[in-house]
Amino acid sequence: MLALDTATPAVVAALVALAPDPAAPAASADLVAGDRGAPTRASATSRPAEPGQQRGAAVVLAARVTAGARRHGEQLAPAVAAVLAEAGCRPGDLTAVVAGLGPGPFTGLRVGLVTAAALADALGIPAYGACSLDAIAAPGHLPSGRLLVATDARRREVYWAAYDETGARIAGPAVDRPADLAARLAGLDLAAMCGAGARLYREALPLPLVDRADHPDHPDPAALAGLARDRVLAGAPTEPLTPLYLRRPDASPPGRPKPVTAGAS
Repeated sequence: MLALDTATPAVVAALVALAPDPAAPAASADLVAGDRGAPTRASATSRPAEPGQQRGAAVVLAARVTAGARRHGEQLAPAVAAVLAEAGCRPGDLTAVVAGLGPGPFTGLRVGLVTAAALADALGIPAYGACSLDAIAAPGHLPSGRLLVATDARRREVYWAAYDETGARIAGPAVDRPADLAARLAGLDLAAMCGAGARLYREALPLPLVDRADHPDHPDPAALAGLARDRVLAGAPTEPLTPLYLRRPDASPPGRPKPVTAGAS
């Protein structure tokens, strides 16, 4: 399957294989990203695109993560083409598309969701959505304990959600100023925080920061695919990709022109 996310400054595109049994090694299980008529198996050369990108029943066969906060529209299509070429797949080999629904800034998030919907429609395959913050908080590569994920929402705000020890969301997603978020955290008993928003406003948020090279600020593509796993393997119908904007876009349509006063020069 193809996994996409443009909710953060990073453009994420990956080809991911899923194992029908979560306990089975994904690299030796049937691939969801194979020929739709006859699922294939991973070859000996199939591997995660980056160390640590294998998550339980999902393995990343190829991935591109490109930084560029205001260039999502330029970067996403080449990234999709690159991961397909690296994995030796054609668009027609895909069986599903999963896209991060945000929350994220309007323009960047819209690029990913429009692309995912267009690909799914053109190829006649289902599209599924997942909260991008959930894919950052995926268990297995974070310390134990309840976690806050906060990304940069600009305007001196953060998008955030809180998670229990299993990775289940217990609060959010929401958007707040850091000082307001700090007040809301009191009853959640969180152990740590991660994400670009947490790093940017670490002085205002009363939690230890998870700041490790092996835990990036963008959604993990294997985790993103894992969030849609049950729907993919069950053959669930395609879903509307409804973005989690959480607030109005920065740009707004112009208002009605003011009437011209008679006799004005």
